[in-house]
Amino acid sequence: MPTHLANPVLEALRQPGEHALLTQLRQDFHRWPEMGFEENRTADRIAMELGLLGIPFTRGVGRTGIVAVIEGERTDSGRAVGLRADMDALALCELNRFGHASQNPGVMHACGHDGHTAMLLGAARFLARHRRFNGTIHLIFQPAEEGRGGAQAMLADGLFERFPCDEIYALHNSPVLPVGTVAVAPGACLSSADMFTLRIIGKGGHGAHPHLAADPVVAASHVISALHHIVPRNVPPMENAVLSICAIRGGDMEARNVIPDFVEIGGTVRTFSKSVQDLIESRIAEIAQQTAAAHGARAELEYSRLFPPTVSTEREAAFAAQVAARLVGAEHVITKPMPSTASEDFSCMLEARPGAYLRVGQGGAEQGRTLHNPNYDFNDEILPLGAALLASLALDALPLQTDR
Repeated sequence: MPTHLANPVLEALRQPGEHALLTQLRQDFHRWPEMGFEENRTADRIAMELGLLGIPFTRGVGRTGIVAVIEGERTDSGRAVGLRADMDALALCELNRFGHASQNPGVMHACGHDGHTAMLLGAARFLARHRRFNGTIHLIFQPAEEGRGGAQAMLADGLFERFPCDEIYALHNSPVLPVGTVAVAPGACLSSADMFTLRIIGKGGHGAHPHLAADPVVAASHVISALHHIVPRNVPPMENAVLSICAIRGGDMEARNVIPDFVEIGGTVRTFSKSVQDLIESRIAEIAQQTAAAHGARAELEYSRLFPPTVSTEREAAFAAQVAARLVGAEHVITKPMPSTASEDFSCMLEARPGAYLRVGQGGAEQGRTLHNPNYDFNDEILPLGAALLASLALDALPLQTDR
């Protein structure tokens, strides 16, 4: 395990009392998880902690979101930096049996948003006491990251008009990276997230007389097979993309001699560029319609683009790597990480402002404690590092001497 470098921000947050408080906060959030746009108790606890620190904040930004404002010793630079953490949990039944396991049945912090929120509060604790910077820091506690559009809701609520940010940063824990490592790079680090539903409409009939029907089950099976050829045969070989069929529904198992009228197919598409995203959407429509027609059926497509790729801008990614190197050492900063086909709605904020998305190693994958897993738990060991990284990004971006 790498040894963290001597750093005043990190050392302050690693003090036993500070680390213990952050751990208590994190485990409290884990014990009482809430789904997107339902983070009322979570927001109450955040508001209480900010109030104790004397940090002004605004609630209800993007429904259940909170934005806190910390001004520096000087603000004549006119600059502002945003730090964002997500707050929501997943619809998942936790299998852990430790003392801070979820007390809300069917809801679990299985992605570490409890830890991200605690780390941003840790950064708030340090920044409230150390205001040697020139500018304003906006702490953005975002609701509903897990597919419910929390980032879009905050943006629609005037996030950057009400709380201007020249640049913005967020981080995410990574079970596949060891403790003490940080990954950040310019360009797309996470993919877009698209969802689609195909409805293959035929003509039902008796299973004993298929010639009198237009069988959507047969048509759907050929459509599914054909769709899986899009990525290897239509997407350029040097591009990355994923197309997965994840659901199929049609007919009735209690009436297995009845050909149904329709079959529904559901899936997801992940890409790293708009051109590939456009290509795959158009090919799904073309292949489904023509393949269905060849079987006497027709296809209807509903295609939703949930989140764009998460793209860190070059200057801000390089800056974040420098900040991380001062905390963990340059040898533990991964500047060419493999992009992930997971998605993140922080991408919407990065479309609006320059910034970077960082991944902080926490280990655990080797024990099966991966993200979105009922056995997952956030590693409290990395709380001081994550909090120090967030605080340092803001401090170094807003120096008293504007020599950056």
